[in-house]
Amino acid sequence: MPAEPDRNAAQTLTHERTYLADARAALRRMREHAQSLSADMAADRVSRQVLEHQLGQRVVALADHTHTPLFFGRLDHDGRLVDLPKTLYVGRRHVHDDEGLALVIDWRAPVSRAFYQAGPADPMGFGLRRRFGYHGGELTAFEDEPLDGRSLGPSRILTDEIERPRTGPMRDIVATIQPEQDELVRADLAQTVCVQGAPGTGKTAVGLHRAAYLLFTHRERLSRSGVLIVGPNRAFLSYISAVLPALGEVRVSQATVSDLLGDHAAPEAAEVAALKGDARMAAVLDKALWQHVRKPSEGLLVGRYRVPEHEVREMTAALRGTTRYTTGRNSLAQRLAHRILVQMEERGEAPDDRVQDAVARSRPVKQLIDQVWPKLTPQQVLFPLLSDPAFLSTAAKGVLSDEEQALLAWSKPPRSHRTAKWTPADAALLDELADLMERTPSLGHLIVDEAQDLSAMQLRALGRRCSTGSATVLGDLAQGTTPWSARSWTEVLRHLGQDGEVAELTLGFRVPREVLDYAARLLPSIAPDLAAPQSLRPGAGSLTVRAVPDPEKAAAEVCAEVLAREGSIGLIVADAAVTAYGLALEAAGVPHEVLDAESDGSARLLVIPATLAKGLEYDHVVIAEPADIVAAEPRGLARLYVVLTRAVTTLTVLHSTALPSPLR
Repeated sequence: MPAEPDRNAAQTLTHERTYLADARAALRRMREHAQSLSADMAADRVSRQVLEHQLGQRVVALADHTHTPLFFGRLDHDGRLVDLPKTLYVGRRHVHDDEGLALVIDWRAPVSRAFYQAGPADPMGFGLRRRFGYHGGELTAFEDEPLDGRSLGPSRILTDEIERPRTGPMRDIVATIQPEQDELVRADLAQTVCVQGAPGTGKTAVGLHRAAYLLFTHRERLSRSGVLIVGPNRAFLSYISAVLPALGEVRVSQATVSDLLGDHAAPEAAEVAALKGDARMAAVLDKALWQHVRKPSEGLLVGRYRVPEHEVREMTAALRGTTRYTTGRNSLAQRLAHRILVQMEERGEAPDDRVQDAVARSRPVKQLIDQVWPKLTPQQVLFPLLSDPAFLSTAAKGVLSDEEQALLAWSKPPRSHRTAKWTPADAALLDELADLMERTPSLGHLIVDEAQDLSAMQLRALGRRCSTGSATVLGDLAQGTTPWSARSWTEVLRHLGQDGEVAELTLGFRVPREVLDYAARLLPSIAPDLAAPQSLRPGAGSLTVRAVPDPEKAAAEVCAEVLAREGSIGLIVADAAVTAYGLALEAAGVPHEVLDAESDGSARLLVIPATLAKGLEYDHVVIAEPADIVAAEPRGLARLYVVLTRAVTTLTVLHSTALPSPLR
């Protein structure tokens, strides 16, 4: 008798493998059909180019990633859901046969929500949920969860998928999305979502899957307005780059703040950068810009027509500060030209709009406009603000103290705005000025990861890029490592100009409990108001802390040992020590790469500067000299919390100097 269930299970597995093969064959036919389509039907050259691009994207989106499961779940009902087939397969994308019958339902479709949300309390009309286990692209196992009111135990397949070793870029979590994550992913487009997520809770994955969900649900609208993901650095963007293409989405842009605002990299003291990032700088910049608008010294004379000085002054005053700078400049030219047109009509002439435009472009009008309302660039406004203490004093009066103004002013100003070396903090100020001059275009949806590390002025810059759209804001206040790190998400949303609900994810799925509890010893020092994170994974034996006489030699030995195991490895050290540890690995013959802003992070063993570790995960993490990481920057304890929580299987801490006091 015991052999009967095994025989049935084997038959079921054979049936599901056959179904998978049929679905993959159908997907290939869908892709071949898309490749056969031609853009020749387009009416003109531009339409043809657009259609060719759309067809090309369609072909890319239908690629079959054979190393990932085409479907990962199945839902069965007893016929009460009359509008649905009795069996639904849920996967990464929709697949249909030659007759149009759905073989696989996209995980983002409304009916697929039951796969993530159905449970004993609410089966949502279904009687059975089946999960599939894979090795590579091969279906190897299945697991049934009856939705009949009985309590559901832990899923072995779900646990195995979460704990599966990783190499290379981040994977999607479409097969393992939890109910609380699914609620956030499927939030309405108009709703701004802010996720406070402890390490390993999947907040980044929630943001990426939300992008895929919104593009599926609002494809036409977002194809016009766009979706943008903003990450902390290029290494992070490289790490997450494979997730959306694996879900069939290839039209999402990714950028760092520097990509958006300008890659200005001149060095600057932290206290100066913090002051430039303060939200009060917006008022200073606004006043500095409008100080360039001057009272006219004379009226306007165009041929035999004249606009007296007092009228020019009234027009200027009416426009000053009520519109964007460039718009006001153009409007003043048109108002002056219109006044001339009125005089022409009073003399019996019959001018039209073309005459008004010609007058607005005439030399006398241009000369007067340049005198009263000069043409400016953001650099031409910021330069005198930082180089002329008197100008700064006027613009900052009542906003910044004398001490703060002295901190902002350049001690040795450059010769001109053309030779000035701008800093990353200046980039946000220049962007603010650019928006005061001309409106920044808005996207349909913006996803910001590690948002707690952005200054108020950087957040304002990002907020302008979703001013008519919505945002998904992701981060962890405990991982704030900049001098201007946010203390509350309400503050972040206010600077973004968005109203949104803050959801907290505290239950971790990736970081072992033993590792997370060790890192959480730092929380009272860095984020006392946050609840300690919890992990579903006990992770007994996952943490090793060792005092060693030579951390470089010990790190090379540990990395050589760990390379014999499965999974990715990150050796995280203080930025200044990266070269030394790289040389130690090289001397020991341990293959590795150093992670930098340009690398793709695909090597099995990476030497990682502590400042680039945020947002990344590795199966095995080795941290050398935590005290050096703490000493390297003002918020060093927060940086240490970040690096301690990068491990998903094992964490080894090596030190020769004393550990920071919370870890002793």
